[in-house]
Amino acid sequence: MKNNRFFPKMDAVGEMPKSDRTAWLKGGAFTCKVPPRTPLDKPWRIVLIGAPGIGKGTQAELLSERLGACHLSTGDIFRASKCLQPSEQSPAIKEAMALMKEGKLVSDTTVLNLVRERVGCMKCSGGFLLDGFPRTIAQAEALDNLLLSEKVKLSVVFNYELPVETIIARISGRRTCSNCKAVYHVATRPSSVPGVCDHCGGKLVQREDDQPEAVRVRMKTYAESTRPLIDYYKKQKLLVTIQAEGTPEEIYQRTRLLALTL
Repeated sequence: MKNNRFFPKMDAVGEMPKSDRTAWLKGGAFTCKVPPRTPLDKPWRIVLIGAPGIGKGTQAELLSERLGACHLSTGDIFRASKCLQPSEQSPAIKEAMALMKEGKLVSDTTVLNLVRERVGCMKCSGGFLLDGFPRTIAQAEALDNLLLSEKVKLSVVFNYELPVETIIARISGRRTCSNCKAVYHVATRPSSVPGVCDHCGGKLVQREDDQPEAVRVRMKTYAESTRPLIDYYKKQKLLVTIQAEGTPEEIYQRTRLLALTL
């Protein structure tokens, strides 16, 4: 069914102010300090799927800026949790941090508890973009039940795809400064002097998990865990698959056009 309920008048409106994600990053009783942005037309509730290194995070930023929806990344929760005082840590965060400290994977149950602690973000008047969740059928079903209990419906699921070899070349070309952690790419964003950081003069190195063979393993694991999720949302007629070739703006415009076919 073709319609134009996605991204109406977006190009004319331009980018919106940054949203405040305090409630998402800290969870529990914390609330956002800045009121939600007024969305375009209606709140957009979107799930983003895409392999590591595919540029999904960049698309999430563009969509958030232009739709007014809040970017809800589970990865950001984990990163922000390291800066929280013990008194600010929610039960699920404490559980997740304990698992990570032991070198264990954070379980589906713990991730679900993290999201449940932030259920208010699902009802945000500005809408949301879920990035990094769900990753399994169990998580997707739990999200459906959570949204149903809050009388909220997903608008669309964007699935970004690229050939595996392209992703491997993209990730394995990354170089990170051993000192300030600035990130470069040997083909698309090289440093002025090969192997030397432009910012601090530190040595640029290839991270172990950016080695081609390590990336292949990650891609295989991702494909095995995500294929059922893609089929799950396809059956619900929510899935829109987008080829992630080109510049971020080109990919965004492709997202915009393909969403009109849903």
